[in-house]
Amino acid sequence: MAVLIIAKNDRPDWWADQLRRNDPSLDVRVWPDAGDPADIEYALAWKPRPGELAKYPNLKAVFSLGAGVDHLFSDPEFPAGAAVSRVIDPYLTAGIREYVLLHVLRYHKNQPALDMQQREHVWDDRGHELKQADERRVGILGLGELGTASGKALAALGFDVAGWSRSPKDIPGIACHHGPDGLDELAARTDILVCLLPLTPETEGILNAGLFAKLPAGAYLINAGRGGHLVEDDLIPALESGRLAHATLDVFRNEPLPRDHPFWDHPRITVTPHNASITDPRSVARQIADGIAAIARGEPVPNAVDRELGY
Repeated sequence: MAVLIIAKNDRPDWWADQLRRNDPSLDVRVWPDAGDPADIEYALAWKPRPGELAKYPNLKAVFSLGAGVDHLFSDPEFPAGAAVSRVIDPYLTAGIREYVLLHVLRYHKNQPALDMQQREHVWDDRGHELKQADERRVGILGLGELGTASGKALAALGFDVAGWSRSPKDIPGIACHHGPDGLDELAARTDILVCLLPLTPETEGILNAGLFAKLPAGAYLINAGRGGHLVEDDLIPALESGRLAHATLDVFRNEPLPRDHPFWDHPRITVTPHNASITDPRSVARQIADGIAAIARGEPVPNAVDRELGY
């Protein structure tokens, strides 16, 4: 039995070291030095190239080294017999929660407009409406681990928080909506929209002109989900028309974001380089080592992903 780490740009040697620390008995290999493909029963992967995982005929399970698994299921040759496990990392969850809090508070306190005043050497303490937290309505798309943690933190600060998910949820402090009608209801009552959805065929392009039109004029957008959620051609027109006041984007369809992309220089777009949060090997390696041991004992795959749903 061998474990292969496929994470070209995501510190593969660090992952290997942490995994060996947690279980010295594991035969850990780092791609592309996989050795005999028949040896590989488990893989830790982040954005492997299409067809790579199909090379290992005895692959039992793939552990995604991030919150999303769309990078695996987008591979048309992903092996049918391999289970997928997503990591649940308290550090990653905390990082996303902090990112969401940071940018919600930036918008709540009108910081982008104040930054513009500073650049223009303008002193104006009357030109921006200040609201109390309970007057600011935050809507969260996605009520999984990340969305629930972010929503609870915002509610604890007094914000009026609602969320939307595919299926019904009941979360204290968060007004929960679901389904197509629920999405319209959420949009109509949202001043700051936060996207933390998984990327599936149903959520692809969900951040589009149609949804923006259902938000109150001057709403804000924060996308820390996936780049595929946003229809990029719809964003700048929404900003120029005033439908959206500002957008914070941490994820993009093409990463790194091309140097000539118009998002870089738009005054109402904040770009961050997909670093809202990262998976921490210190906490996740133990989880993966335990998961491999459980599968080897014939137990269910921990945190297994439903391949039909995509999460």
